[in-house]
Amino acid sequence: MYEAYWQLDRRPFENCSDARWYYPGESHQGAMLKLRYAIENRRGAALLCGPSGSGKTLLVGQLRRQLAKRFRPFVHLVFPQMPLEDLLAFLADELSAVPRSSSPPGAPTVPKAFPRNLDSTIRRIQTSLAQNSEEDQHAVIAIDEAHLLESSRSWEALRLLLNFENDSRPNLTLLLVGQPALLAQLDRNPAMEERLAVKCLLRPFTLDETVAYVDFRLQAAGAKQQIFELAALETLHELTHGIARQINRLCDLALLVAFADERKSVGMEQLEAVAAELVTVAPE
Repeated sequence: MYEAYWQLDRRPFENCSDARWYYPGESHQGAMLKLRYAIENRRGAALLCGPSGSGKTLLVGQLRRQLAKRFRPFVHLVFPQMPLEDLLAFLADELSAVPRSSSPPGAPTVPKAFPRNLDSTIRRIQTSLAQNSEEDQHAVIAIDEAHLLESSRSWEALRLLLNFENDSRPNLTLLLVGQPALLAQLDRNPAMEERLAVKCLLRPFTLDETVAYVDFRLQAAGAKQQIFELAALETLHELTHGIARQINRLCDLALLVAFADERKSVGMEQLEAVAAELVTVAPE
């Protein structure tokens, strides 16, 4: 709606996993380095933790793009809150190249049905990982929102997957991604915690990083002028506490409000008004 007014090629503050929006903040780049170290050295497990909206999923996507092709398959589970049998069946499907049933030329292919019992599922996972390792590849399983894993059976099953080895090294790296509550869960699961090769914590942006982040996003969207006033960016940092998703939300709405008011730039007044409205709007 406002792109033409601000001379932008696209909306700059979308919440998505597109690589063009990845901002290499200090803690993000530090986490990227540690996670690549764990995976490229075929360690068993690693942890990526941070508050909601800090960019964990976007970082996982960027990590996937940076890894060499030999670190495949890369399984990214974004909905882990499921029964253990379903979770393992999902991983088995993703880790294996699902055979296609024979059908006439031109007919749609249908995945072959596999038994869904736990024993068969684990055998499929073991076989897929072994074949993958024989081809000199290393699998990665990223469990997003891992703090939602409350079942002790699920935690134990994930830990036991690390027992599938080749030449005394795990056939996969398990990447646990979640909010700070995940740290408390790992404290209650010392057997899993001791498998973690690295622990990475994403922190909120500093003021300087918030300013740089907004500028980075605008440049990626094709901005040809300074849109946000410096005082507005200082206010933005105070209102959002440096959380990327909150920055995106306020900046997007502030651009809309300033466009509607036909302003030449976005000031602190627009950001404060938007933030106040988001707080005060509630059902009667």
